[in-house]
Amino acid sequence: MAGRPWHVARTVLTAANGTTGAGLLLALLTRTRIRRGRHGVLIAEGWRLRMPPASCFTVGSVIITRRSAEWLLHEQRSALLAHESRHAGQYAVLGPLFWPAYWLACGWSYVTTGSFGVRNWFERHAGLNDGGYPEELPPRPWLRRFR
Repeated sequence: MAGRPWHVARTVLTAANGTTGAGLLLALLTRTRIRRGRHGVLIAEGWRLRMPPASCFTVGSVIITRRSAEWLLHEQRSALLAHESRHAGQYAVLGPLFWPAYWLACGWSYVTTGSFGVRNWFERHAGLNDGGYPEELPPRPWLRRFR
């Protein structure tokens, strides 16, 4: 199976750095149901809080979704599952440092384009299209003055 060593390493690293534990705790506190996904990720289904507004997001190796695990695991959403799995890989590398780095990248992207994802390094490297983000947006008018 291609990629298996990375899936195992990612699972071990996110467990060791505590980010998967944080994802499981968040799932437990919000009473989402935890299911086994593919390639070492877990899926917490039934997220009911209004934030974040996305259909799913990742904490460690836990993908948290408003929908069901079956919805996310359906072949039609294989690109979205791959996008969220790439975020799990980012957690494996950065551990808890992912959170401030990600929010800084969100801020930069929002300030420059009005979108949290388009110029966010983490979203770009997880695959903008796969995550449902536009590939490019024009810079905000105030930024164009500096070009």
